[in-house]
Amino acid sequence: MVVSFEELEVYQAARGMRRRVYALTKSLPDEERFNLISQMRRAALSVTSNIAEGNGCRGWKHNVSFLYRSRGSAYELIDQLNCCEDEAYFKPEHLNDLRTDIERVIQLLSGYIRHLKNRLNDSTT
Repeated sequence: MVVSFEELEVYQAARGMRRRVYALTKSLPDEERFNLISQMRRAALSVTSNIAEGNGCRGWKHNVSFLYRSRGSAYELIDQLNCCEDEAYFKPEHLNDLRTDIERVIQLLSGYIRHLKNRLNDSTT
């Protein structure tokens, strides 16, 4: 049994991804401080924060709702990486590892959501 959200594989992967996003944003131009940098950091923090908050909820349905928000923020990060490419801040190959990390977090979130929904369905039948 999981004692803490910090023990969840999805949280650990998201935490690593968040660290990489923060490191990447340190390389963006100062002109993006209040735009892209801030937005990317908020999205990365939203991924981990929603996993944590959902884990602290009373019911499975609320937890799943927070996990959907977390997954949405991960997709938002992919769009922000696209923006970094479009603005020529980074070459695509410099973002590939981070993109892979984000996609893995999305897969883990989707799997965790399925697991909780199945558990919810099992408890109502």
